[in-house]
Amino acid sequence: MSINKQSDIAANLQIGPTDLGMVRLYIEAEGLQLPLDFDPEEADEIAEELRIAAEAARAMSDGGKKGKRR
Repeated sequence: MSINKQSDIAANLQIGPTDLGMVRLYIEAEGLQLPLDFDPEEADEIAEELRIAAEAARAMSDGGKKGKRR
């Protein structure tokens, strides 16, 4: 499955720190439970990638008009 392919699968996402000093992304969907642990530096990198992707998606949905929201 590629990043642009639509899916009918619904999932819940929880994000938080663990007692071992890791950052956990916990994904639950249709009987699947997937805990993904990252050290804080990796979590910072993922957060930056999310921010960049959100900015790109916003630019696409705004038709390239930066700063304008609907």
